[in-house]
Order: sequence, then C-alpha cells, then structure tokens
Amino acid sequence: MKFQKHSDLKGLHAFLGASKYHWLNYDEEKLKRAYSGYLAVQRGTELHEFAAQCIRLGQKLPRSKKTLNLYVNDAIGYNMTPEQVLYYSNNCFGTADAICYRDGILRIHDLKTGQTPASIDQLMIYAGLFCLEYHFKPEDLTGVCLRIYQSDDYVEHLPTMDELKDVISKIKFADEVIERLKQEE
Repeated sequence: MKFQKHSDLKGLHAFLGASKYHWLNYDEEKLKRAYSGYLAVQRGTELHEFAAQCIRLGQKLPRSKKTLNLYVNDAIGYNMTPEQVLYYSNNCFGTADAICYRDGILRIHDLKTGQTPASIDQLMIYAGLFCLEYHFKPEDLTGVCLRIYQSDDYVEHLPTMDELKDVISKIKFADEVIERLKQEE
C-alpha cells in the first residue's frame, strides 16, 4: 500500500486529533466549549503577532481603552522591543511580549487576550531571566516596572529587589536540579 503524503499538514495538529483523544468523551456542549477555547488561543497568537508588528513599525493604534490599543501604544511610547527571548539556560528561557531597559529601569509588559486572570509571576521570571542573561544584580537596577494588559486595563507591579533576588535564586536552584537529573539519565 502506498500512503498519501499530506505534506501540507506536517507539523500541524488537528483539533480532533488522536493525541488529544479526550474529545471522544465530550458531549456536544463540552465539544463547543473546547473548540471555542481552541479558537481563542489561535486568536491570541494572531493578536500577539499583530501587536509585535505594530510595535516594530512604530504604528500606534487609535487611542482607546481597548487592551490591544493600550498595550501597543504604551510599548511604542516606551520604545520597547517586542517578542524578546530571555535566556538563562536550555532549561529556563522565555519570550517577553515587550521589554526595555533604559536609565536603570527595567520595564516588561505582557499582553493577555484571555479572560483568566493573569499572574505577575510570569513577568517576575522574565525580570529574573533578564538579570541573569545580562549579568545585572537586582540592586544594580534603579527600578523594575511590570505590567499585565488584560480586560481593557492594566495591572502594574513594582517588585522589590528582594522579590527579584528570590526569583533569581529559584531560577538558579531549579536549573541546577534539572541539570543533575539530566546527568542521572
């Protein structure tokens, strides 16, 4: 038997795919909710790509209270870099939605397109990764400003240097544990 190629589908995953087999047990309502969530994730990805392009081009959006507009316009106003990878090790890295470091102040903004309340912990990890990658001690920074844009508003957190030191410590500790486990394999 000669199998079909389907080369245009390589690397893609169907919503009703075998690897996410739980849908076999869904009733119609649960299937609708799951598919709605799937579409929301896709939309979020597209909005992040759109926002990053606007920021790179310096293209502000109409002034409004909409989450996307606030996020894009603020990132452009602060001259931030979109979609910046921050790397500590192969075990610990991530991509900040928007980041800048200027005049001793580290600023990280995150765009959330879903309804689930976001945690500042993600941005604290980005701040820790920044310090580790660029060899800053928290006390070397004048300040850190973290913002989560969601639900047509933003939440701002100004972490203490002790909070940041704690996150950096946890990153290093967790990375060491994972490295030891890899050596035992």
